[in-house]
Amino acid sequence: MNREERLKAILDLLGEAGRVTVEDLVDDLDVSAATARRDLDALAEQHLLVRTRGGAIKQSVAYDLPIRYRNSMQASQKSTIGATASSLVSRGDVIGLSGGTTTTAIVDALSSRRDLMEPHPDASLTVVTNAINIAAQLALRPQVRVVVTGGVVQNHSYELFGPLAASVLAQITMDTAFIGVTAIDPVFGAMVNDEGEAAANALMAARATRALVVADSQKIGRRAFAMVGGAGLFDGIITDDGITAEQRQAFHDAGMKVITPNS
Repeated sequence: MNREERLKAILDLLGEAGRVTVEDLVDDLDVSAATARRDLDALAEQHLLVRTRGGAIKQSVAYDLPIRYRNSMQASQKSTIGATASSLVSRGDVIGLSGGTTTTAIVDALSSRRDLMEPHPDASLTVVTNAINIAAQLALRPQVRVVVTGGVVQNHSYELFGPLAASVLAQITMDTAFIGVTAIDPVFGAMVNDEGEAAANALMAARATRALVVADSQKIGRRAFAMVGGAGLFDGIITDDGITAEQRQAFHDAGMKVITPNS
């Protein structure tokens, strides 16, 4: 287990139990006590937990909202996609994040980057999001400037959509937008289950210099109700190594770049 995976595991343990001890981490993560203490200190510096004597307790607002997201399917693949997406982000960027479990994994990856989270008088990153869980996770990080679109909350995805969201998005631009989807097909493009979400996600993608779909390989070739857009809107897709050679070629033929951890 690498450091990023350990930090995420610690946050998961805190989300479930509310507190952890160094001894818990030594047993559960198979690390030394010194490593456990360093990991807790690193998370405390990012305001993701509160250090106590011999362990830590969770921050009051960092876990309650996103808890259903951490129990999602394909968690390992989403974590890998999150790390890949994070590697495409540079200090000073303005990025867009739609709602969804995969974009939440991007937040986890960004939050473990020391170059973005170290104290600095200026914001190291600006995040535009229409997802209230993502805004809540980032609100405790003073190094990140968070812009929330406003709008009506979609209760199953925590996303904001409607005229208010569209009004804000129409007034801003982003370097890169990462858009989570329910399904993606080389021919039909990216899709979600709700037409309001689709409209907000499409506008966010359109306002970015580079727009990328983030989707685990289980979503490739599937269909959903509402179209977000295809190669005319998106520059590419970030997915996991489960994508087949045939699927990769189909996206290439459609004009979309495929980005995987080993590409």
